[in-house]
Amino acid sequence: MACFLVLVGPAMAGAPVTVLALGDSLTQGYGLPEEAGFVPQLRRWLAAEGIAAEVINGGVSGDTTAGGAARVAWSLTPEVDAMIVALGGNDLLRGIDPAESRRNLDSILREAAAREVEVLLVGLRAPGNYGAGYKAAFDAIFPELAAEHGVLLAPDFFAGLGEGDPASLRRYFQEDGIHPNAEGVARIVAGLGPHVAALIAAAQ
Repeated sequence: MACFLVLVGPAMAGAPVTVLALGDSLTQGYGLPEEAGFVPQLRRWLAAEGIAAEVINGGVSGDTTAGGAARVAWSLTPEVDAMIVALGGNDLLRGIDPAESRRNLDSILREAAAREVEVLLVGLRAPGNYGAGYKAAFDAIFPELAAEHGVLLAPDFFAGLGEGDPASLRRYFQEDGIHPNAEGVARIVAGLGPHVAALIAAAQ
């Protein structure tokens, strides 16, 4: 029996991990050919890194944190080993109270814990147009929840686009100025990729 375990151990360690990407239109790939969307580009990034994983596109355009909380239980099917949570953009667009967004994300993380599913929580940064108080409350949601639940954190979905004034980053977005174009998605994936690799390693 000991020899059998030694022989199959490495192969099992390299078994593909199934990751659910729970998100909104940024995850779904709004406005892009299917192959240029976030999930297909993330799959290719992982494959290029030699990481065995299947990524399920759980992005729903227009979804808020409330929508994610409502569907997380049936989205976490038995084969899911890990989950990327990338929600909050539509909460920002609607000016939803950060306390409500926090409660919804907390509910999602509690469901994942109950299923023993590893999580990568992906943050967003609020713009300043709702005021400094709103921005501070919203921005704090992601690092605080990650610490409370002991999950991995990627502080900013858009970090891969780099720093700079909005005009300099405009070339990475579609005409609506909200959704990234194919090049923008590639940069976002390159920025998030190492965080996703860490998530997969934790789930193995």
